[in-house]
Amino acid sequence: MTRARTGQDGTMNGDVAVAPSLHEQALDAIGQAVVDGELPPGEPVLLENLSGRLGVSRTVVREAVRVLESMNLVRSRRRVGVVVLPPSEWTVFNPRVIRWRLSGPGRLDQLSSISQLRRGIEPLAARLAATNADEAQAQALSSAAAGMAMTARVPDLLAYLDHDVTFHTTLLRASGNEMFAALAPVVSEVLAGRTHHQLMPARPEPVAVQLHATVASAIATGDAHAAEIAMREIVDEAQTAMEQIATEG
Repeated sequence: MTRARTGQDGTMNGDVAVAPSLHEQALDAIGQAVVDGELPPGEPVLLENLSGRLGVSRTVVREAVRVLESMNLVRSRRRVGVVVLPPSEWTVFNPRVIRWRLSGPGRLDQLSSISQLRRGIEPLAARLAATNADEAQAQALSSAAAGMAMTARVPDLLAYLDHDVTFHTTLLRASGNEMFAALAPVVSEVLAGRTHHQLMPARPEPVAVQLHATVASAIATGDAHAAEIAMREIVDEAQTAMEQIATEG
């Protein structure tokens, strides 16, 4: 199996590492500065200042700012410059915004927020998947759960992450609800964030691994109630584990 990695666009890429372009570097640098509060809300920033700070051309900065405007992190104003918008305006479901927040001082708040979202969505998605999942999706869930069990024993947390992402994104799509399916990139980012920021146990909890197998089995047999209950336990266990690791750290 080719091991996936989280790419610059929020997707999972193969083993081949692709160096980020100047545009991507500028976008990540400015976006992270906004999210971290280095560029405070309401503060105008001139393009030439950003250009000098990053050591790139104003054209590159301008392209990055356009993307940030689409995320509602900043707004360009003639004769004023680039104005940083408050967090209440941000497109918080954008995978890049989530990644920047997970990389900043508000990491635990972001993880907690998404965990609450997952608790409201994923158990219901599991219930729906027990009715709506096709044979290929049911098989993908079972294979992902088996992969998690195998890599948890090693343990290989990056390989485990690959299977975990496959499991949860497949689950959301198997629900048959396009709104739930659209949250797949959000869940992928938070799962990756847990691993990359050392908020996963050094060895995945056997209970959590088994619960994924329980969900897959319940969906395969059409047991909606069992799928929903087990999925809720998965999300609760993940939140508890993150809080415990953060407290101990």
